[in-house]
Amino acid sequence: MRIAMTYSFLQHYWCFVVALLGALLVFLLFVQGANSVARSLGWTDEGRRLVYNSTGRKWEFTFTTLVTFGGAFFASYPLFYSTSFGGAYWLWMLILFTFVMQAVSYEFQNKIGNFLGPRTFQFCLTLNGIVGPLLLGGAVATFFEGSNFIVEKNNMIDATALTPIISRWTNASHGLDALLNPWVLVFGFAVVFLARVLGILYIINNVDDEDIRSRGSVRLVGAAIPFVILFVAYLVHLLVKDGFAYTDEGVIFMEQFKYLHNLLEMWYLLVTLLIGVVLVLYGIGRTITSPKYISGIWPAGIGTVLAVLALLLTSAWNHTAYYPSTADLQSSLTMANSCSSEFTLRTMFYVSLLVPFVLAYIVYAWRAIDKKKLTKEEIKTEHSY
Repeated sequence: MRIAMTYSFLQHYWCFVVALLGALLVFLLFVQGANSVARSLGWTDEGRRLVYNSTGRKWEFTFTTLVTFGGAFFASYPLFYSTSFGGAYWLWMLILFTFVMQAVSYEFQNKIGNFLGPRTFQFCLTLNGIVGPLLLGGAVATFFEGSNFIVEKNNMIDATALTPIISRWTNASHGLDALLNPWVLVFGFAVVFLARVLGILYIINNVDDEDIRSRGSVRLVGAAIPFVILFVAYLVHLLVKDGFAYTDEGVIFMEQFKYLHNLLEMWYLLVTLLIGVVLVLYGIGRTITSPKYISGIWPAGIGTVLAVLALLLTSAWNHTAYYPSTADLQSSLTMANSCSSEFTLRTMFYVSLLVPFVLAYIVYAWRAIDKKKLTKEEIKTEHSY
C-alpha cells in the first residue's frame, strides 16, 4: 500500500520522529539517575568508581540524543525552536550547563593535578543527576501546562517594528516561571525518580558486584514508590484537565477532558501507554522480588520509551496545541502553524530513511561495550574514570 506524502502526513511523521527522540532521551536519563544515587549504591570509593565507570560508558549517548532532539525540533518545527529555546533560554541553558558539567566531571574527577579533588566533580555528577531530569521533565510538562509567550508573526513583515522578533516571553524569568506551577514540578520529579529507577536497574545489570546489586534492590524500592505516586498523580490530573485544542481554521480553544479524549479517540496511543506502564512495573517488580534477575532495565527501558512516546504524541496529535501559551491563547503552537515548509519536511523525510542504519550502529556499539560486565579489575586501568 502506497502512503500519500501529503503535508499533513509529513507533519505527523516528523512529530512522531521528534517524540521518539524525546522518549529515547528519557530512557537514556538512566545515566543521570544512576549518578544521583552513586554514593549510596557504591558505599566505598571503589564502589562509587564502579558506578561512575559504568555510566561513563554511556553518557555520550544521552548527550548526543539531547542535541539530536533539539536539532530535529529545529528542522521540523522551527517556530517552536525559536519560541522555546529562544524565549525560555534560562531553562534550556541550565539544562545544557548541567550536561556540559557532567562531561567535564567524568574526565577530570581522577585526573592527576585535580586540585579540587574527586569529591567536587562527583558532587557535580550528582547535581546533574537531579537537576538535569528535573528541568527536562519540567520542559516536557509545559507541553500540557503551557508557557508564558506571545507569537507575533506580523513583525517579520511590519516595517515599523523595532526588531523582527516573532515570539517573546512575557516575563523576565525566561522559562524558569514554569517551575512555579506545582504540576510541572510533579511531572519533573516523576522524571527524576524514573531516571533513578532506570539507573539502578542499569547498574544492577551492568556491574558485576554482589554488594552493589544487593544495595541496588533496596534503593530500587525507595525510588520506585515516589515515582509511581507522582506519575499516577500527574496522569490523573492530565486526564481530567482542560486541554488546548484547535479548529481546522487554526483557532485555539479550551476543550474539557481534551487529553482523555485524545487517548480514547487514538486508542493505539492508549494501548501503547498501557503496555509501556506494564513493562516498567514488570521490570521493577521482578527485580525486587527475584534476587537473581538482573535484566529489569530492558523491559523497564522499552516500557519507558513506549509510555513517553504515547504521552508526547497525545500532546500534539488530534488537533491539539502541543506548546500552549498561557499569555495569549491564539499564540499557542500547533503542528499546522509552527512546522517547516512541505518541501523541507519532504526532503528531510528521505534523509530520515538513514536513521535505522544509525540506530543499528548504536545497538552494535552498545553490545560491544557491554559484552563483558564491569568488574573491580577494569577500573584499575588507565582508561577508567
